[in-house]
Amino acid sequence: MQAPVAIAATGPVSLAAARQVARAGGNAVDVAVAAGLAAMSTEPGIVSLAGGAFVAAWAAGGEPVVIDGNVEMPGRGLGLDRFGSGVREVVTDYGGGVRLHAGHGSVATPGAVTACEVAVEELGLLPWRDVVAPAAAACRDGYPIGGAAARYLAFTADPLFGADPEAHGVVTRADGSPLEAGDVVTNHPLAAVLDLVAEKGASVLTTGEVGRAMVESMEAHGGLVTNRDLAEYTALLREPVRRRVGNWDLAVNPPPSVGGPMLAAMLGELGRRGDWHWPDIIEIQRAVLSYRLQVHDFAEDLDAAGHELLLSVDRHGLAGLPTSSSTANVSVVDADGTACAVTMSSGYGAGITVPGTGMLLNNALGEPELNKLGLHRLAPGTRLASNMAPTTGRTADGRVLAIGSPGADRITTALMLVLGQGCLHGADLRHAIEAPRLHVRFDPDGSTVVDHESDPDIASAVEAAAGVRGVDHGTRQMYFGGVGAAYRRVEGSLEAAGDPRREAAVAVLEA
Repeated sequence: MQAPVAIAATGPVSLAAARQVARAGGNAVDVAVAAGLAAMSTEPGIVSLAGGAFVAAWAAGGEPVVIDGNVEMPGRGLGLDRFGSGVREVVTDYGGGVRLHAGHGSVATPGAVTACEVAVEELGLLPWRDVVAPAAAACRDGYPIGGAAARYLAFTADPLFGADPEAHGVVTRADGSPLEAGDVVTNHPLAAVLDLVAEKGASVLTTGEVGRAMVESMEAHGGLVTNRDLAEYTALLREPVRRRVGNWDLAVNPPPSVGGPMLAAMLGELGRRGDWHWPDIIEIQRAVLSYRLQVHDFAEDLDAAGHELLLSVDRHGLAGLPTSSSTANVSVVDADGTACAVTMSSGYGAGITVPGTGMLLNNALGEPELNKLGLHRLAPGTRLASNMAPTTGRTADGRVLAIGSPGADRITTALMLVLGQGCLHGADLRHAIEAPRLHVRFDPDGSTVVDHESDPDIASAVEAAAGVRGVDHGTRQMYFGGVGAAYRRVEGSLEAAGDPRREAAVAVLEA
């Protein structure tokens, strides 16, 4: 029997998967994972089953946990001559011009489905096969292409995916033109893969049939993913970073994630200040993100660097800071008070599939912003940097929250502002998400730029800040993220809200 569930999903396909699993009696974890798997199966170019994911969950009556299914640096057992090659440069007009590396050498060891399986086994109520089934059915019966995928594929279908006929077929119409929003397509090879995953588990993608096919393709085309990489990959259960913000106890993605520690540092400072104003936001973001740019992004050990940052800020505030991009999110809360947020990414995509599977591969090794040390410079087995920061939270009076966002390095600033509005300014969920946003970035010459949405108070704060240039992007721009949140009120009623800046599908599924 279905229990009431609030969900902020990525679109109608992921929402339909959530509804099916909720009706079967799934809790927030089952529902969030089902919606996530459906998104990864039916939003080509945005996310993929062969990417990374973090599952943040806080079971009713339990402690919060983050299941780390992020991608890893591959190459176990390979000679040094294999590193530094196997990629091609792709330049697209997407996002004003994006330069990236694609091909087999850009593929990191994936872990998203493994993490989802662990979450369901450890914290869910339903059998794994029931959680996977909606995604398989969507691929088999047909699914509509969403607007976000269509916009991305309009720029990338040929330059990125055109080198692999099977990948190109997944992202184009029969005549070879890019898929458009509303086109209904099928992916029967991927449906067959999902049927196997439902029956045999996520190991199909690692040590099973699909994993072996992936490695064979890698060996033939200069990729780095080996049988050892897939066999030794483990989804890791991590203890979240906890921050007290107003009445809220928030559990944030811990190191070696980059986005989580940055968000935790900003939230901690907001909590100290309490009734914040826009100059506070600019000051906090400027300090934390400058630290990230100068120090953290070039750290060899992201786990140690993240904990060093948090310890320093805990002790000394902002004065303690040393100096020197495609994602999707699902958030769910159920009536019992279990919260779950799943954030997933496959980068810009490697432009290739595992042959015969219809499954697009990630290009996490080919994203410059996630590999500041250079191409293939990490040791095999190292978790890559990630901006993903799914977050759960509770209050003593019974309120519960699951929240997350896509948006590359704007994930942390979007979540900082939404949580700051809700936890400290008392804004309701919808108004906290719809409120104007700003994001501090740095030009190549080191000067500070405040990108912001149109708002007179933000404009005044930017004008008053020393050494800062402001750029007004207009009202509610997708550049500033796409926050989705699910919420349980004090009396037990549920609410979900999606971001008007990006596609979303929200619902409260009643019993």
